[in-house]
Amino acid sequence: MSTHSYSRLWTHLVWETLDRAPLLDKPAAARASTFLNDYALEKGIYMKINYFNAEHTHALIDLPTRYSIEEVIKLFKGGSSHWINHNGLLKGRFAWGVGYGAFSVSHSEVSRVANYIANQEEHHRTRTYSEEYQLFIKRYGLEWQSETT
Repeated sequence: MSTHSYSRLWTHLVWETLDRAPLLDKPAAARASTFLNDYALEKGIYMKINYFNAEHTHALIDLPTRYSIEEVIKLFKGGSSHWINHNGLLKGRFAWGVGYGAFSVSHSEVSRVANYIANQEEHHRTRTYSEEYQLFIKRYGLEWQSETT
């Protein structure tokens, strides 16, 4: 009998546009979201959900054993920015900013996090992206680094 590699590592990924500029209007965001879902599938990464906001993106994935978080982020950011630019979704050049957030999600919390991601538009009526991200940092017991540090 052969031993196989198994994992169940739900990860909530968050990354932002360059300088947090609100570059993606709703139609462009919807198209980019569809691309990212298809791209993840092509790369063998199960993506439960993703949502492109004007200046940031959320994705909930089950991290496969063959990729590190860093590799997934590079694939997602590189693939989507290339696709956005190649398909002319914006006037001018699109780019993602440096960095990302990667937060573990308990299997029992997957539905709650997926619902949170699905309701981004409503959620951001009361909280900015910066406030949201700082809350993630605090919730996970990390120390917030201001942009000047």
